[in-house]
Amino acid sequence: MKTSQIAIALIACWAGTVCQAQSMFRGDAAHSGVYTGPAPRAFHRVKWKFPTGDRVVSSPVLSNGTIYFGGDDGSIYAVDAESGRQLWKHATGGPVPSTPDVVDGTVYALSYDGKLYALDARTGAVRWKFASGGERRFEAKGIHGLQPKTQTIADPFDIFLSSPVVAQGAVYFGSGDGNLYAVDSASGELRWKFQTGDVVHASPAYAGGVLYFGSWDSYFYAVDAATGKEKWRFHGGEDPVIHNQVGFQSSPAVVNGVVYTGCRDANLYALDAATGKEKWRFDNALSWVITSPAVSHGKVYFATSDSSLYHVLDAATGKPILHQQDKAYMFSSPAIAGDVVFIGVMNGTLQARDLKTGEVLWSFQTETSKQNKGWVLTAERSFNDPLLYHSNWREAPIVAADRQFAIGAIFSSPLIANNVVYFGSTDGYLYALE
Repeated sequence: MKTSQIAIALIACWAGTVCQAQSMFRGDAAHSGVYTGPAPRAFHRVKWKFPTGDRVVSSPVLSNGTIYFGGDDGSIYAVDAESGRQLWKHATGGPVPSTPDVVDGTVYALSYDGKLYALDARTGAVRWKFASGGERRFEAKGIHGLQPKTQTIADPFDIFLSSPVVAQGAVYFGSGDGNLYAVDSASGELRWKFQTGDVVHASPAYAGGVLYFGSWDSYFYAVDAATGKEKWRFHGGEDPVIHNQVGFQSSPAVVNGVVYTGCRDANLYALDAATGKEKWRFDNALSWVITSPAVSHGKVYFATSDSSLYHVLDAATGKPILHQQDKAYMFSSPAIAGDVVFIGVMNGTLQARDLKTGEVLWSFQTETSKQNKGWVLTAERSFNDPLLYHSNWREAPIVAADRQFAIGAIFSSPLIANNVVYFGSTDGYLYALE
């Protein structure tokens, strides 16, 4: 095991989560978003880029020198971290915008075919599969004000699947059928399931024997990991007319007894992990918080969608420390390594920011973004919304969103290890930058 992987495992133990070597979404079971350094403060080169057959929304994870991630071409991939050479891939029955969890030689990942896969980390062979009640996107009549308002429309921005977390010998994950599942990690047998009121695509965080997660029913839940019994729930905002300011799409971070999570009601919440009582909220003026917050040294780092703002808040009070205007929406979650914050932007740019000042140290733009087919981006790399969203009828807004996504957008959250940054793009590549 490499030094960086040992440190990640130690972070998980320190957070009171899972004291075993793991590689997962947001770096540890509590989803702090913090990785061990060093991190590149300057861009030198593309170390390699690995092609897939469709966009890469999944975030990469590292275990024993191998990068694991899912592709929207329906495959789960294993790639050598040093060379970018494919070691294996396993085909599923649907896109895999879920981030794998790798534990004790097994890769766990969710597919849009409604199955959780447990694969041998060395060979990709199936150890077992578990079928949920089936996947679907969040949907509503007239969602986001789209016409006709009497028609049920799937949300084009519900782009992620829940990423599993392994603890206490179980795999925990959310599903489009509205359940949070606990499945035995060795056998794939169901231990329990917890029913919410709508789609669960947020990834559960685990800390102190409790699972924390949100649902599109606008409730945020704390559930006992051993029994599946509810400990508490917190009610976010409601939007019964156009269903825009509603639902927990962000995955939480749990640090020092506090749960930090974004919501599409435009708030970032800090909740007491023991009681669910609200400690504070930060209002983002109608702009969604899709990113999962990163928490480090008493500060919370996150970004917004429509307003395209990068924020740093005081973790204890929620008071703003700094905010900076960016050029396009951000769904990618910030990752911290050393004194650098990395975040992907939907305009096809990966940014490296100074942890203290927020200054952009360097950025990398995908080739697809540079090509800018159809003038999706302005000269300043902002979205050309008047051109894209010329109508709110029928399929026009869906086509507009698809054009935004196809620009080489970065939904994938960066992984930093051994001075290399790994991430996926909707141009179909997994990148390694140094």
